[in-house]
Amino acid sequence: MEPGQEDKARLDRGTMSAPSFAGVGAVREAHRFDEARLTDWMAAHVEGFAGPLTVEQFKGGQSNPTYRLSTPARQYVLRRKPPGDLLPGAHAIEREARAIAAVETTGFPVPHVYALCPDDSVIGTPFYVMAMVEGRIFWDAALPGEAPETRAAVYDAMNAAIARLHRIDPVAIGLGDYGRTSNYLARQIARWSRQYREDAAAGRDPYMDWLIEWLPAHLPANDETSLVHGDFRIDNIVFTHDAANIRSVLDWELSTLGHPLADFAYHLMMYRMPPLTIPGLACADLAALGIPGEHDYVAAYCRRTGRSGIADLDFYLAFNFFRFAAICHGIKGRIARGTAASSEAGRLAADFPVLAKLAWDQAKRAAS
Repeated sequence: MEPGQEDKARLDRGTMSAPSFAGVGAVREAHRFDEARLTDWMAAHVEGFAGPLTVEQFKGGQSNPTYRLSTPARQYVLRRKPPGDLLPGAHAIEREARAIAAVETTGFPVPHVYALCPDDSVIGTPFYVMAMVEGRIFWDAALPGEAPETRAAVYDAMNAAIARLHRIDPVAIGLGDYGRTSNYLARQIARWSRQYREDAAAGRDPYMDWLIEWLPAHLPANDETSLVHGDFRIDNIVFTHDAANIRSVLDWELSTLGHPLADFAYHLMMYRMPPLTIPGLACADLAALGIPGEHDYVAAYCRRTGRSGIADLDFYLAFNFFRFAAICHGIKGRIARGTAASSEAGRLAADFPVLAKLAWDQAKRAAS
């Protein structure tokens, strides 16, 4: 049975402004560690490292705390598992570092990984250190303040990058065993359903409960496998200062072998996302902004990947809104357990019921 009528108060939150994810600040109390021990480890494992070392924490990084490490000669980025009790399989730092290093061999724009430390005795949890890539990060998909031609260039670059990623042969770069090669959607639905159900601290939602039953009963017939990023959003991309090209794609924690159309649909969610904590384009005048419409953006991806179109697009979007809602549900649970990594976690957790409702809306479109 479908959930009840829409709770208007949930969707009224869509008028919220963009978050303050950008920049760095002092390391938060819950995420502090012995900086002297890290300095010793860097000296032994990172080629060319020379202290002294200054540590600051990025305001973003919802899942894994992320730090800027500054020395007189260069800057680095450290990503670690958060401290505290963690759900099984979450915060896959080791997998993330492996994926970035493998993808770098193809020339795809990613940060260089200097070293991985699986030993939690150094700073309390496993971590890896990668290059700090300078450039521009856009936190709002509407690119406020930019010229229409700049917006067009940004969207073309993103489209080309995700199409290029999906054409990489995972076997050729040593990632043939990076995930299972079939039934990605069914497995993902089961995984996020399980995490949602097991995280009692975050509570329940009627739309999520309905989607858990509806999604596995309406899986598309086609099954493909490629390397997928899992979180390919505009705010996970570093652009050149003129915004014409991509310097680096960040945050590969959710990467795996999976269905490329599911991965692309996650990226495409920005077109149907209202201005929540991570703002989307649902209320934007795309023509006036110079941003391609959803139909044209899909067509460009299809041209680049040799497709005639994407059947079941609304299903893929329903799945991804469900998945994103489950991620925000997990953030809500981490707040309850005291392990949330970001100061903005509360706002993302508050978006959870809105995203669950949006997932249900896409499912209704798919079923019509």
